[in-house]
Parts: sequence; structure tokens; C-alpha cells
Amino acid sequence: MEKHLLRFCFIVLIFSILNIELKAQEPLRVTLDQALEIALSESNTIKIADMTVEKSGYAQKGSYASLYPNVNISSSYQRTLLKQVMVMDMGGQAMEIKVGRDNNISASASASMPLVNASLWESLKLSALDVELAVEQARSSKVSMISQVKQAFYGVLLAKESLEVMTEVYNNAQANYEKTLQRYNVGKASELEKLRAQVNVMNAEPNVSSAENAVLLATWQLKAVMGLNLDTDLETVGELDDYTEQLLTPYVSEDNISNNSSMIQLEIQNRMLESTIRMQKKQYLPTLAASINYNYSAMGDDKLSWFPSSNAALSLSIPVFDGFQKHYNIKQSKITKDMLDVQRQDTERQIRLAIRNYNDQIALCVKNYTAANSTVGIAQKSYEISEKMYEVGKATLVELNDAQLALMQAQLTQAQAIYSFMVAKASLDELIGKE
Repeated sequence: MEKHLLRFCFIVLIFSILNIELKAQEPLRVTLDQALEIALSESNTIKIADMTVEKSGYAQKGSYASLYPNVNISSSYQRTLLKQVMVMDMGGQAMEIKVGRDNNISASASASMPLVNASLWESLKLSALDVELAVEQARSSKVSMISQVKQAFYGVLLAKESLEVMTEVYNNAQANYEKTLQRYNVGKASELEKLRAQVNVMNAEPNVSSAENAVLLATWQLKAVMGLNLDTDLETVGELDDYTEQLLTPYVSEDNISNNSSMIQLEIQNRMLESTIRMQKKQYLPTLAASINYNYSAMGDDKLSWFPSSNAALSLSIPVFDGFQKHYNIKQSKITKDMLDVQRQDTERQIRLAIRNYNDQIALCVKNYTAANSTVGIAQKSYEISEKMYEVGKATLVELNDAQLALMQAQLTQAQAIYSFMVAKASLDELIGKE
């Protein structure tokens, strides 16, 4: 009884281990939304963007330190090894006097802070704009990452669709070869037809291998943009037909660029330059600072004598002449702002041109899909008729191959139209700053 129980426990343990291993070997199946979620959490690009925002936040907080008192404490000890000797004339006779003490100790505490400094206050606004720019750059990285993941995901779906078509062509060629071989064996097909059918099979096989390799490369690309290890076993969920509803939905052209990240960043940079010019102009204004100092010192040979002292001061600085440095700095900043204005105009022109291009591509994809969708139905029916006619000897192998080629081209054109539509839409969403 104990032996049977031990054997049963051993078998259960073996199956448990095998079940764990099988579960561990299951591929990571992801939908598009899951792929986006993983990319936004695992991608190094997003992590770097978040760290940049955090770094800029610390820089802004550090800039406010200039408004607080700057407090310093210092101390020193000096031991006189050889005292200085002074020679004085006393009644016509030279007298040597040693000056100083053997021990000199001092300690001091000082504090200073600006009271009026217009250029400093403006620089704090500039730091806030720097943080705003970092946040927008991080958003730009996120929008770009979303577009990259979408396009890579659609690329995998297109590669899988092409593989299915090529596999179907190969299976049809194999089936036709077997039918032709049967007919050849009973004398109803010529050797030429048999050779043609065999060549079709041999030609279709490399296409399947190429399609399998395309799926592998597209999956690697998706894993790379998602921030996953390339050895991760990844499998996409869904197919291109799932997006047909979006393609057939009446489309409204997008032309709003208010959320375009490039335009927003240029606008922030323009505000930063305006703030820089104001800061440089305010450098002509006087500055006022306050300071307080407390000293405690002692000196002596054997016995130390301590002497405290302190002072408070107001420091007024009025800029008078600096060789026109501020003037030329302002001129440079104004020219830089003019250059940025020209760049903004050119960027806006290019963005609007790209938006029109994507809208035209989307409209073209809809037309291509509509035409291809009708063609697929006709080509499928034509192939089925040709196959039946070939079986009864009323159609040649060449006619059957032509029908199959037409069907394959129609299926690939249909898949390509959906893929191109979704890629163009993802690119357009990135361009208009849509998350």
C-alpha cells in the first residue's frame, strides 16, 4: 500500500513539474493595447524621458536657492613658527621687536541674500519654462513610441497575413500537383502538365520560407520597440481584418496642429528667448544685497585672549559700463528669436504638408481596399471555377495558375490596403499629437 502511495505521489510530482515547464514555455500573447502598455512601462526611451523631467524639476528647485540666505561657517588655526621681527629706531639706537603670537584661532559665521535683483527673478521664470519644455519632450517621446509600436504591430499582422496567403498558395499547388499526377498516371494529363504542376510547388515553397522569415523579422522589430528581450517568445493577437471597421467608417480629415509636439516645443523655446531678453535687459538695473558677519578670534602664546566682532552691511551695485557686453548679448538673443520665428513658420508649413499627404494616403487606402475587396470575391470564385474545370479536363493548368495568381494578388492587395491605412493613421495621429 505504501509503495503504491509513493508511486502515485511521484507521478503527481512529475506531472506538476511538466505542467510548470509547459506554462513557462507558453508565448507571451499580446493585443495592441497590451503591447502599448508594455512599451510605455518597459521602453528605455520613455524611462529616459521621465528621468529628464525629474532632472529638470530638481534644477528648477535648485534655482530657487538663490532667493534664500547663503550661510557659511568657517574656522582656522595658525601656529607661528617664526615671528616677524620689526626694527625701530629708539633714540638713535636700533631696537628689534618680535610681532605676533604663537597661536591664532578664528571662527566666523556669515549670511548674505539678495534683496533686489530683477534679473535673478526673471531667471527663475526661465527655469520654470525649462521644466515645461522637458515635460513636452517627454510627451513627444510617448506619442512617438505609441506610433512606433502601432506600426510594428501592424507590420507583424501584415507579415502573418502574407504567410497565410503564401501557405494557401503552396497547399493549392501541392493539391493541384497530386491531381495532375493522378491524371498523368491514367493518361489524362501530359508530362508537360505534370512538370508545370511540380514547378509550381517548388516555386511556392521558397515564398512560404520568405514569408515565415518576414514574420520573424517583424516580430523582432515589435519586441525591440516594446523594450523586450529579443529572445522573448512573443505572439500577437488579432488580424488585419479586425481594423476593417475603422477603414470603412466615414473619415474626417485632420488638420489641427495645436497639439503637435514640435510646434509646442518651438512655442516654449520662443517664450524662453523672450524671458532671456527680459533678463538681459534687467541686468542694467541696480542690485541690492544684505549680509551679516560674526567673527570670534583669539591669539596668544600660552594664554589665549578671545575677541568677538560682527558687522552687517547693505551692498548696492549699479552697473555703469561693461564694454557693451549686455547690449551685444541682447542683440544676439533677438536674432536667435527671429531665427526661431522663421523656423516655426517652416516647421508649420512642413507639418501641414505632411498632414495633407497622410489624409490623401488614407483616402487612397480606402479606395484600394474597396476595389480589392470586390476583386477578392471575384478572384476566389474564378479560382474555384477554374479548379473544378481543371478536374474535369475543361481547363488547362496554365488557366488554373492564372486564376490562383489573380486570387493571391487580390488577397495581398487587400491586406496591404488595411495595413497602409492603419500605418498612415498612426503616423497622422503622431503628427497631430494625438495620444
